[in-house]
Order: sequence, then C-alpha cells, then structure tokens
Amino acid sequence: MEALITSAKMTFLKKAGLNAVLALAVVCLGCDSEPKKTTGSKDNQPAVQTETGRFALQKMLAPARFWSPDAQPVRLESTNLKGSNGQDGKATFWRALFASPGRQKSEPFTWSGVATEDTPKGVNHGVEDTYNPANRAARPFDLNFLKVDTDKAFEVAQKHGGKQVLDKDAKVNVGYLLDWDVQSNQLRWHVIYGGSESTGKLTVLVDASSGEFLRKE
Repeated sequence: MEALITSAKMTFLKKAGLNAVLALAVVCLGCDSEPKKTTGSKDNQPAVQTETGRFALQKMLAPARFWSPDAQPVRLESTNLKGSNGQDGKATFWRALFASPGRQKSEPFTWSGVATEDTPKGVNHGVEDTYNPANRAARPFDLNFLKVDTDKAFEVAQKHGGKQVLDKDAKVNVGYLLDWDVQSNQLRWHVIYGGSESTGKLTVLVDASSGEFLRKE
C-alpha cells in the first residue's frame, strides 16, 4: 500500500511540474509578443512639409473662393520656417493676399507645412480689409498665367547669379515673391537670395508664364 501511495505522489509531482513549465512558457511567450512601445519616437512626430508656391496657392484658392466667389490673388510670398531654406524652390510657409473687386475687400490667406505658436498647420486666413480696384500696384491676376512654379524659377535664377551666391554661402535662404507687373503686363517670380528684396544679396526676376529670365537686381 505504501508503494502505491509513493507512486501516486510521484505521478502528481510530475504533472504539477509539467503544468508549471507550460504556464511559464505561456507567460514568456506573452512577454515576447507584447508590442514594443515607441513613446518619443521620431516617427510619431509631425513631419515638416515643404511645397512650391503654386501648390500652396492652389490649396488657398478654394477657401478664398468660399470667402468671396470672385476672389483672385494679388501677391504670394514665402517664409522659411524651421526645416526650410528655399533652395529647392519650396518653403514651409506661404502667404497670399486675395482681393474681391466686386466687394472691394481683401483678405490674407496662409498655408503652413508646420505647426508654430502663431499658425497651425494647413490653410488659415487673416482679417478682412478694404481693397481699391483702381490701385495699379495691387492688381489681381488670373491663375491661368501661372504656368511656371518656384522650383523652375529657382533653376533659372541659379543660372543668373544665384549659384555664385550659394557657392560663397551655402546657408543663404532663398525666398519667393509672385506679383503682377502692370507696366510689362507680366506675372513675375522674384527669387530672392538672403533677406528681402531691399536687403538681400541678389534678386532674380523670372517670367511666371514662360519661365524666361527677365532681369536681376
């Protein structure tokens, strides 16, 4: 009888040991299959988006037409925020002034490829203001004239003094300004190397319809 009891105890201990091993294996398997946390990973951070002037203007057009159906752009200019230097014909921030000749009102719109303290990412607008259609210096233009984008304008500017500027200082920011010249009846890109047109190292004017070099200042 004692032998049978001893045998039963051994069998029970073997089964208990086997169950413990299996339970431990399941726990370990669960640990290995648990998804890894990526808190603080760069992949979770919002990307900085840079775009050409024509892209940004098209994004602002629909909200501008919602503001006023006859809205047309008067000017467009870039600003290089973090992650952008404008040397590829793109920028992280674009600001356009739209005018409504019928309502005699104007309103600024912006497109931002990065969220800042002042401006959220995407398209936003400012405060409506008065607009004088007789002001020749602020004439709206038809988007059909805009056939050459800022990346192409930059390539033209590089061939007319821009490359020499960047060769001397590779950190120079490049800005872009689009407006209509009433005297020549042309839509022009101003490719500005460093600062503004008045303080920059070089400004190259490019025909925004044909892509031809106009002059440099």
